Amino acid sequence: MDLLGSQVSTTVLVTGVVALVVVAFSELWRPARNVITIVHEAGHALVAVLVGRRLSGIRLHSDTSGLTLTKGKPYGPGMVSTALAGYVAPSLLGLGFAALVGVEQTAAVLVICGVLLLGVLVMVRNVYGFFSVLLTGAVLFGVAWWTSPVVQAAFAHVITWFLLFGGVRPVGELQRKRRRGWARDSDADQLARLTGAPGWLWVGMFFFVNLGSLVLAAAWLLG
Repeated sequence: MDLLGSQVSTTVLVTGVVALVVVAFSELWRPARNVITIVHEAGHALVAVLVGRRLSGIRLHSDTSGLTLTKGKPYGPGMVSTALAGYVAPSLLGLGFAALVGVEQTAAVLVICGVLLLGVLVMVRNVYGFFSVLLTGAVLFGVAWWTSPVVQAAFAHVITWFLLFGGVRPVGELQRKRRRGWARDSDADQLARLTGAPGWLWVGMFFFVNLGSLVLAAAWLLG
């Protein structure tokens, strides 16, 4: 392996470990989870618009939960698609980013992140949500504007791994809350009411998609 290949492999491994540590340790995961919530709600919002629903606003809360408000028929394929999008959004975005960083398109990753944050900022409807998105955007801007291409590439790798690992953990948290009766209005339970399929089946689908995205992206990045 030449020097460039060795450097790339080291970057992939080190950034993957950093992201895994952030997701694995609760003290780090709690504040970082706000980023996953932003992407989760952005997923709901984007799909809602694509299926013809009217987007009313997004709320992000200090307990890392969120809410996307849309207007339209409270049933049917559009509502199902909107409810389905949230939990899989971080992992699918991470999979897309893995494809981009794999071909050294670091700038594209940062630009997409910026566009996503701007879209959420425009639609956010509470003070905590506004400052949460603004702070995340400030970090992104600082890295994009003031750091070297090497640092930007490492940052893009961290974002990618974090979305992939961070997409899996909330699904486990969701199922634990459902078992204790703390999540009766979760996305999985809304989907159960909309489709008649049990909530655990939707949780399983979230887990399958997110874990599959992680495995596929890891094969791309590490291969």
